[in-house]
Parts: sequence; C-alpha cells; structure tokens
Amino acid sequence: MTGAATGLHHLGGLDHAVEHSAAPAMVRIALERLEASHPGVAERLEGDEALRQAVVAVLAASRSLTLLLETDAEALEVLAALDRRPPAPDEDDLDEHQLRRWKAHEYLRIAGRDLLLIDDLAVTADALAVLATDVLSASCRIAGADDVVVVGMGKLGGAELNYASDVDVMFVAPDGDGAAGRRGAALRDAMRIARRCFRVDANLRPEGRDGPLVRTVASYQAYWERWAQPWEFQALLKARPVVGPPELAAAFAAAAGAALWERPLPSDDIRSLRSMKARTEAEVARKGMTGRELKRGAGGIRDIEFSVQLLQLVHGRHDPALRSPTTLHALAELGAAGYVDGGDATALDHAYRFLRTVEHRVQLDDERQVHAVPAAPEERERLARVLGYRGTTRAGALARFDAELAKWRGEVRSIHERLYFRPLLEAFSSGEHPPLSPTATEARLAAFGFTDVERTSQAVRELTRGLTRSSRLMHQLLPLVLGWLADSPDPDQGLLGLRTLASGTQRSSELVRAFRESPEAARRLCVVLGTSPLLGELLGHNPDLIAILGDDHSLLGETAAALRERSAAVLRWRRDEEIGPGLKRFKERELARIGMADVVGLAGLEVTARQLTALADVTVQAAVSALAPSLPFAVVALGRYGGAELSYASDLDVVFVYEGAGAAAFAEAEAITSALLRRLKGVTPATRIYLLDADLRPEGRHGPLARSLDGYHTYFERWALVWERQAMARSRPVAGDVVLGQRFLDTLAPFVWGRPLDEDGTREIRRIKARVERERIPAGDDPQFHLKLGRGSLSDVEFCVQLLQLQHQIPAPGTMDALSRLEEAGVVGDLDARTLAEAYRFCERARNRLFLIQGGRADSLPQSADGLARLARSLQTTPVELREHYRRVTRRCRAVVERLFYGRSS
Repeated sequence: MTGAATGLHHLGGLDHAVEHSAAPAMVRIALERLEASHPGVAERLEGDEALRQAVVAVLAASRSLTLLLETDAEALEVLAALDRRPPAPDEDDLDEHQLRRWKAHEYLRIAGRDLLLIDDLAVTADALAVLATDVLSASCRIAGADDVVVVGMGKLGGAELNYASDVDVMFVAPDGDGAAGRRGAALRDAMRIARRCFRVDANLRPEGRDGPLVRTVASYQAYWERWAQPWEFQALLKARPVVGPPELAAAFAAAAGAALWERPLPSDDIRSLRSMKARTEAEVARKGMTGRELKRGAGGIRDIEFSVQLLQLVHGRHDPALRSPTTLHALAELGAAGYVDGGDATALDHAYRFLRTVEHRVQLDDERQVHAVPAAPEERERLARVLGYRGTTRAGALARFDAELAKWRGEVRSIHERLYFRPLLEAFSSGEHPPLSPTATEARLAAFGFTDVERTSQAVRELTRGLTRSSRLMHQLLPLVLGWLADSPDPDQGLLGLRTLASGTQRSSELVRAFRESPEAARRLCVVLGTSPLLGELLGHNPDLIAILGDDHSLLGETAAALRERSAAVLRWRRDEEIGPGLKRFKERELARIGMADVVGLAGLEVTARQLTALADVTVQAAVSALAPSLPFAVVALGRYGGAELSYASDLDVVFVYEGAGAAAFAEAEAITSALLRRLKGVTPATRIYLLDADLRPEGRHGPLARSLDGYHTYFERWALVWERQAMARSRPVAGDVVLGQRFLDTLAPFVWGRPLDEDGTREIRRIKARVERERIPAGDDPQFHLKLGRGSLSDVEFCVQLLQLQHQIPAPGTMDALSRLEEAGVVGDLDARTLAEAYRFCERARNRLFLIQGGRADSLPQSADGLARLARSLQTTPVELREHYRRVTRRCRAVVERLFYGRSS
C-alpha cells in the first residue's frame, strides 16, 4: 500500500465516507490518484464534510468526472462551492479552450448537486439545458454568428436535457438577399466550437442533412406548409428559441406556433406517429434490449413522452395551457385539466422522474450516450448503489433496484396503453361533470380515427351497460380496445363490429372468454373488425373462431390431409339437400381463418394464395365425391386456380374430362358437370360456395361442358388455337379420378410443351394482350391505378411469364414458380425477375386487402379519398405513398414487359 493510501486509511471521517459509498474500492483507488496529483487533498476532505460528501459521491458515480478532478486542480474548488456557478470567462478572453473548461466545471457542479440530492431531476435537467444554451451563445459569439437565432429542439427545447443528450438545434437567419447562405460558414464554425462541449445535432432541420443549415422564417413556413411530415410537427412541440436577437426569435416562435396549432390534425398523422414508435420498439425487441432499455422499450421514457406529446397535439389546438415544451409541466397540466386521469398523471410523473434519474446515472458514469442499464451484474450493482439502494435482510441492492425498475416500467406501459381512451369512457358514462368537455371528447376521438362521436358514445354505453360479466369486463378493457381499434383502418366500423359480436348469448360469451383469456386475441380481433366487415360478418356466424385469434398455430391452419378429413365430415350423415349448405359453412369458416391470419400479419401473400387454393381444392373434391360419378371423371383447374395462386376475388377456372365413349357416357358426364356447377354456384348469390368458370374449355361457351379424353386429344391435335395452348399451360388436376387427371396432362403435354412457340404464335399472344389492354378495363375502374389490367400490373406479369414459358418450353403452372424457373434457366435476368415479382406481389397484396375491406371484388385502387385511406392504413402506408408505390413498381415492371414480352428495345 502506498504512503498516501496508508495515511488515508487512518482518516476517520473520510474512511467512513469511502466505506459507505456506492463503490468503496473504486473510490479508494480514485482518492489515491487524487492525493498523488494534488497532495493534501485527503487531509482537506477530512476536515470539510460538505466537500468530502461531494467528492466521494462524484468519484463513486463517474469515471469521467474523476479524471477531471485528477487533471484539473480548480475542479475541486467547484465542488467546494456548489451554490455558485463557476465564473464565466471574460468576454475579451473568451476562446474555445476557456469555453470548454468552463463547461466542464459547471457540468461538474450540476452533477455534484444532483448526486447529493440538492437538486431534483427537473432542476438538474433545466440546469443542463441552461449550460448548453450558454455554450451555444458563446460559440456563436466566437464564430461571429451572433445575429442568428438558435432554436432548441428535443430535450434542449424542453429544458430537460440529459447529461449525454444530443443538443438538437435549428438556425434562423434574418430576412435579406442571401442572408441565410452567407451565415452558413459562420454557423458551421459555431457548431464545431460547441461540439467540443456537447453533441450538437442540426439534423432535425427541414430536409435533415440534405437541407440548408440555416433558413429564414419565410423559408421555414414554406416548408411546413408543403412538405413537413407528421413527425416534424411533433418535433415542433419542443421548438424554443434559446439564443439570438429577441425580435427574430419571437417571429420564429410565432410562425412555428401557427404551423403547429392552426393546422388540422388528420387521424393519419396520429397513426403515422404511433406506427413510427411501434417500429422503434420492435427494433429494440429485435436486438434483445427490451429488458435493459430505459428510453425506447415498452414501459420506458419514450412511452411517457410520446403519450404527453400526442395529447398535446390533439388538445393543444383548443387549449393553449397544454403547449409547454417541458414534459413534466405538460403532464401536470394534462392531469389538472382532466385530459389524463389524475392518478395516471401522478404515476407517470413519478415514473418519469425515476427512469430519467436512472438514465442520468448511467450516462454520468462515462458521459456516454447510453439509454440502457448495464448488462454485467457488477456494473448494475454499482448503478443501484449510486442510485441509493442498499441491501437489506430480505434483498440486495441490485434486487431491490431491478424490482423497482420492473414495477415502474410495467405501470408505465399499462397506463400508456389505456391513457388516450380512459377519460373518454368516463366522459361517456359520467353525469353532470365529465372529465372531458364535448369539444375535447370530439377532438380526441377524431384524432384517433373515430369520426362519429354520437355513434361511438352509444356503442360504448351499450358495451358497458349493466352489471353482467360481459359489461364489467368490457368496462375495464374498453380503453385498451379503443386504442386497438384506433390502429385499424376503420375504427368506427371496428367498434360497430364489436358491438354486433357483443350481442347475442353465444357471441357474447365467446367474446368475453377470448378477451379474458388472451389480450392478444382481443387486440387482433379489433384489427380484424376494423379492417374487414366481411370477416366481421363471418365471425358473427362462427363466433367460436374468435378464440383462435390468440393461437398462431390454429390461425395458420391445418395440413391438407386434415382439411380433407374435415370436408369429408361435412358430407357424413347429411341428406343431399344439406350438402350444399354444409360445404358453404365449411368454406366460410376456413375463409375467415385465412383472412384473419392475413390481416393480422401471420400469413404472407404466398401462404394466403396456397391456403385459398387448398380450400378450393378440398371443397371441389368434396362436391365431386358427393355426386359419386359412375365413370372416370376429373376436374382440371386452369388460370390462377391451376397455378395455385388464388386471390380472394378469384373465380375457379376449370375444364371437365371423362373417360368413355358413346352418347350414354357423354350424357352422364354432362349431368355430373351440371350438378357440380349448380351445387357450388348455389341457387342465389347468398347460397353460392364458388363460381366455377368453364369458359376456357374447347369451343368456349359453345362447346360441351365435359369432353372425353379422346375428344380433347382430337381437339388439341386439329383445332386448338394459340390462346388455348396458353390457357392449358396452367392446367392442374384438382378433383375426381386421379389417374384420369394425370392422363389428361400427358395428353396436353405435346400440344403445350412439345415445341417452342413460333413467331406466329408469339404475334398472336401479343395481339390478344394488346386487345385486353384496350378493351377490358370496366367502366368505373381507374385505369391509372388498375391492379389487374393496368400497365405493369398483374396481367402484364402473367402474360410475359407465360409467353416466355412457351417460347423456351419451361413448364410450371404458377406465375411466381415459373418466373423462378425462367430465372434459373437464364431466360430472365435477376434484376428483371425481381422487378416483375415486386410488381406482381404489390398488386396482388393490395387487391387481396381491398377485397377484405370492401367485402367484394375490386381491381383498382379506390378513387374515393376515404376508401384509399382505409386501404393505405391496412397496408401500413399513406394514400400518397400507396399511389406512388403503385406508380413506381408498375413503371419499372412495364419497362421489363416492353422488352421481354413485346420485344421492344428500351
């Protein structure tokens, strides 16, 4: 042990302070180094209790500040005078070095007061913001940019800075020819100087790094009016001029206030902000940081800040008292005014102070920008002790800290999930003095997508009326439920669907059971009901399916064998007239399951297409089996059905083949075919199971419904046209006699794949495609955004792939499968294949979702603003971005089709 350490060991007060510090070994080593650098320090600390407490606290909490005390003799004097700011450098002597040293001393003083609990979180954060402001002001003076306004954003603007925050800023120049541009160099120099003290970041400015560093007020206004994104208006909540000429600062503040508070607040803006936050949380979870993350994870600081800011955006337009840029001030006002439940506001205040304090201690250690507690147990133990935790007979310091952190995070998340809608529920059920005024109630509902206040309030009252188990549970869950519905494309429709499901004994009991046993099932149900009235109707007929929404395995479905077994069970013990209704119920239950898995994001496009195809196969097989053909008979799928690429809107293109000769066999086959078509088509649209389309058969509508295998052979050999060769390229036996189905394919093979398509055949397919483009888009559909027949859409990809298949003799019934094989064979290049596939998948996904939203077939993007908005929300985008995405992928696809299909050079 060194002499200094030996002497230290015998100093009673200092030794006691070290032993009872958060990190005794670390503090003892640091004191040895201090004594070596500044002889006599230990003796001074022994005789000055206040200084001793400050030094020991800093040494235990911060390696970086320990180094400052060791290398700068004047730093100790800062801790000896915590009530006084260090004297600022004289204006005449002000330079970068002096500024940086003064910043370090004031930073140390703030930390000392914080660690000794002289100042609470709010005072500490404000002091750090004042320090950053002073540094920015001095930097601008040194750089000669003192006629520019510096606008604090983020935590600087909110006067709630962290020890290692980014200091977010924007710059405003006075009006004048080229004023903003001329000041760019001076501001860059000012930022360089300030960055020696803080992490100064100007990337929240319009256009980010690509935009000009400084703008005039008029330039900011033009940007906000035309191009600003929802998150940029959210960022303006924190905008506060901190440095610069007062008149220019006031002009900017007025313009920013007008841009923020005088514009409408579309529900899509709120949806966009919530989606952005959800993506951030998902990224934290993906990295495995959820348990340690203080800021961005579930139950973290961002939950509180985000909740406060969203309610400010919703209600601040009508209530100026809510416009504070400081989180705790705004939260207190929201609670006092009834916008947030009083108990929730208090809990969030306590949680915010706790979480921010933990974040401060983490950052103070090395002055690094971290937002997570340490992973190593020994480091987390020191953090707990720095925060004031000590072991007891029941639990150690770390265990106590971990428990309190988990408690606050859990409470924050719980409040965050119900925060927006709990006061609404009380407003709908209260008597004379509801917590929210009618104006505030309407504003909050509209911001979250509920456009009909009266209908919403009536639905809430009906769902929560009475003392039944269902109503009591719904009263507890409705704040969450309204939040989940707000995330759906059509919250009003979703609430109406929920109200319908809650009526009727069986539906209500299934709903209550699902909500009680699985919050995830409840959340997914809200998404489904707010997306698709069709699926809501199917759930109303099959309420037991509500339960599977919480079970991924059940939602993704069964094997084909299990599906066949269940379809076969439909036919057992049923009379002939009951078979049709039984198959319809079977098909609708499976369709509901497939649609729900699609909407909640469990099943991608390819999985959905396979499942829709498997459902059609099994249903047609069951129908054929029930007819018990007396001769070999098979159903062969064509088109999308043959390619196993069904969409929700697809008809089933088929042809029928039988084995036999003579009039009797023909009559039997025709009778079977007619009976099958009647059974699946139903007597009315309400009884329809599937619409089988046999128009692709030889001779089309003028030919017989069924044809013998020999008849097909003769027809293909003598009379078949090029378009029929193209149609038969996607043939696949799906029901009836398996052997006969394979023999049919063998008969087709020489005709379809026996020789490459010649020039005449190529010209004919191109001619047919050109006619389709000219004539087939129905009146009322938007040709500019047609998903099926538009330029670069589904039909372009399908025709292009089929032509190349026939030219190069590459069999494959499905479009995407065929495209992969064409790429493997070198017929289509990698980039072209990806371009075609991207357009196909985009158009098919949009078309599928549109079917579910509208409850019927629709082949073009909606022309109405509301319809387009619902589709865009369901696809996690905006109406503008959806149309732009269509234009982008179809334009690229059409360029490929022009080259590969039409043979035109680009």
